[in-house]
Amino acid sequence: AKVAEWREENKADIRPGVLFIDEVHMLDIECFSWLNRALESPLAPVLIIATNRGIARIRGTSYKSPHGIPIDLLDRLMIISTAEYTEPEIRRILQIRCEEEDVEMEDDALDLLTRIGSATSLRYAMQLITVAHLCATKRRAAEVGVEDVKKSYLLFVDLKRSTTFLMEYQEQFMFSEVDANAPAGGAPADEEDDDDDDDDDDDDEEEEELEDDEEDEEEGEQEGGEAAMEQEGGAAAMAAEE
Repeated sequence: AKVAEWREENKADIRPGVLFIDEVHMLDIECFSWLNRALESPLAPVLIIATNRGIARIRGTSYKSPHGIPIDLLDRLMIISTAEYTEPEIRRILQIRCEEEDVEMEDDALDLLTRIGSATSLRYAMQLITVAHLCATKRRAAEVGVEDVKKSYLLFVDLKRSTTFLMEYQEQFMFSEVDANAPAGGAPADEEDDDDDDDDDDDDEEEEELEDDEEDEEEGEQEGGEAAMEQEGGAAAMAAEE
C-alpha cells in the first residue's frame, strides 16, 4: 500500500524485473492460467519464454496448441522468429567458446569443427572442444589440431550416426522389438495387425457375453412369471375350496 502511495505521489518509480522461462511447454494448464493472471498486474515483470516445440499437447489437458502454449496466452506475446546459424556464425560461436575454455585451436581444426557443427549440431560441436583439448594435451601439443578433432569425432558419435547404428544392429540388442522396415517412431506392422485382431476378438467376446447375459435375464423373467402364475393359481384354488 505504501509503495502504491509513493508511486501516485511520484516519490517512487517501480521498475519491473525480467522473468525468463525456458522449456515453457513443460508447464501445465494451471501454471499458464496463473501467468495469464499475473501479466494483468501493473507490477508484472517482462516475461520472456522459450520453447522448441511445434504443435504439442498442453500439459494437463487433451488439447493441442502451437508450441504447447494456450492460445489466449500466445495472443499476449510478441513471437520472435529464429533461423539456423550460418557457417560464419557457427565458427564465431565456436571461437568464443574456445576462448571461454582457454583452448588454443588451429585455424584448420576450427574450420573442420565448423563443418561438423553445420552437418550435425552446434551443441555437439561445442562438446567436442573439450574432448579435442584433452586429446591434444595427451600428445603434449600446445594447440588443438585437425587430428585431435577427428579423433574426438570418431570417439563420440552424434545423434544421426547413433540412430543409424541402432537401426542397423538393433536385432543384436536385448529386448529388440523394432522392425527395421517400420517407419521411425511407429509400431511394426505385424504388431499393429495383431493388436487389431486382438481388439476384434475382445469385442466379439464382449458381444457374446452381453448376448448370454440378455438370454439369462429373459429366461429368469419367464421363470419368474411362470412361478408367479402358479402361485396365483394355487391361491385361487384354495379360495375356491374354502
